[in-house]
Amino acid sequence: MISEETRQLVDKGIMLPLMEEFYTIQGEGFHKGTAAYFIRIGGCDVGCHWCDVKESWDAELHPPTHVGQIIENAVKYSKTIVVTGGEPLTWDMTELTEGLKNKGCSIHIETSGAYDLTGAWDWICLSPKKIKLPKPGIYPLANELKVIIFNKHDFKFAEEQAAQVSEDCILYLQPEWSNREKMMPLIVEYVMENPKWKVSLQTHKYLNIP
Repeated sequence: MISEETRQLVDKGIMLPLMEEFYTIQGEGFHKGTAAYFIRIGGCDVGCHWCDVKESWDAELHPPTHVGQIIENAVKYSKTIVVTGGEPLTWDMTELTEGLKNKGCSIHIETSGAYDLTGAWDWICLSPKKIKLPKPGIYPLANELKVIIFNKHDFKFAEEQAAQVSEDCILYLQPEWSNREKMMPLIVEYVMENPKWKVSLQTHKYLNIP
């Protein structure tokens, strides 16, 4: 159990439940192929059944870490920082992003948008989930929309989500990994018929990159 003092610091975003941090190659979406430092924050109640980091869901399993330490670790490796989860917007991202900005970093977030947007971001990847929809305010701010395709019904959901983002938002359809062989031909066909969409692949899994 963490102390009440620590819990208050977490609630203020001065400490965050850090699951892992690592320097790697961005595998998905617009910035795929780019070297970046990933900060994975624990805690998520969205509960996607196909989530490949379910160990991130319980924030209590991940040690509260001072934002200053997270920033110090990150800037040793890269000026391109990706904050992911779990669902990072479960927590207040203001302190983290301000600190990274002060170090001259470009800061990206991968989020379901299920919680209010906090922090200052250079790139917002919105990956909405049916079971807990994004807050309305994030749609016009999203730089890319990444919809995971697990079954045919997800194409309809993708169009409903695309109708709410800005005209400049880049639209991606990405096969859910365990179902990729079945869904990939359908995604290819759909994108060819609806070229406003692009295909996103989890290239890091094909390349065996963390």
